Amino acid sequence: MDWIYILIASVFEISWAVGLKYSEGFTQLKATILTIITMILSYVFLSLGAKDIPIGTAYAVWTGIGAVGTAIYGILFFNEPKELLRIAFIFLIVVGIVGLRLTYKNV
Repeated sequence: MDWIYILIASVFEISWAVGLKYSEGFTQLKATILTIITMILSYVFLSLGAKDIPIGTAYAVWTGIGAVGTAIYGILFFNEPKELLRIAFIFLIVVGIVGLRLTYKNV
């Protein structure tokens, strides 16, 4: 269940990161409120997942999934650069996430 919590936390992290864009510097009330709620939920689920997963692993996976998801969202919806080198580096983050998960040992 811990890894499910980390995954849920990561989805909320993507949501709040994207919400920052829509909040326009916290000037848009609805987007700001949603951003703050998803920030809180992201931290709550991260803390639940980190109960039994080492914090370094949990945090790295959480931020990695958040970074990859946010970058992909930006490419798809904000017309951010789609350069091959950029995509290759995003892929390297995915490799790191998978590597951390595969090398995780229950302590």
